[in-house]
Amino acid sequence: MTYDPSKDGAEMDFRQRMSYGDYLQIDRILTAQLPLSSAHDEMLFIIQHQTSELWMKLALYEIQAARKMIAADRTQEALKMLSRVARIFEQLNSAWDVLRTMTPSEYTRFRDDLGQSSGFQSWQYRLIEYAAGNRNLAMLKPHEHRPDIMEKLEAELARPSLYDEVLRRLARTGLPVPQEVLKRDLRQAWQFDEGVMAVWVTVYRDPSQYWEAYEVGEKLVDFEDYFRRWRFNHVTTVERVIGFKRGTGGTAGISYLKRMLEVELFPELWRVRTEL
Repeated sequence: MTYDPSKDGAEMDFRQRMSYGDYLQIDRILTAQLPLSSAHDEMLFIIQHQTSELWMKLALYEIQAARKMIAADRTQEALKMLSRVARIFEQLNSAWDVLRTMTPSEYTRFRDDLGQSSGFQSWQYRLIEYAAGNRNLAMLKPHEHRPDIMEKLEAELARPSLYDEVLRRLARTGLPVPQEVLKRDLRQAWQFDEGVMAVWVTVYRDPSQYWEAYEVGEKLVDFEDYFRRWRFNHVTTVERVIGFKRGTGGTAGISYLKRMLEVELFPELWRVRTEL
């Protein structure tokens, strides 16, 4: 016999109730794909980037919450959030595999329709970098036409980054984080610091004594590990699809993306491995 879920108590009439689609605003989401060409693969391109922006929204939500927890000395709660951020970037990495099914000839059929739009103009991606500590002020310029976005970016630059809050927490637990680091200009990108390196060496040489700091350090490394993989996959996907052409937004394309691979969010946490 054909199974009828209503006989087991399942709700089937939603004329006066909130449905799955109502709760998730599915109609709005599924009508947000507006291809500008007749190319079959443009739908893939649009959905790939839209879903990536949704994952980035969640990553920002978790990073901001983790930062608040660390500032409030509720580090254990922050650890769960940072673990989730790493998994989010694992999901973002998997999405490149789908985009790479698009060949160069397929992309050229709609590339001109993109105009000057480019992924490096993503303000959420910029917020993630700023929140983590890579505060490149030159990257504010692509957003100057949107005062509402500029307000978000400027607000981020005015507050301590995730790494700043971690270091402030380490200082509150008695570790000798240099005062000049704690009082630094928050708008500036993080620069490698020998004093901070010395603190992490202390932590990593005796994890049992500094377990909280050790755990936080490893969660940050997890985050950056997946973040680096995401950047690398971006490079290889772009090279596979457009080669060494300039990007639609005017960047140098592959050479620009490869330069981004050199950026370290938490340099001391990577270099401490050499000291152990």
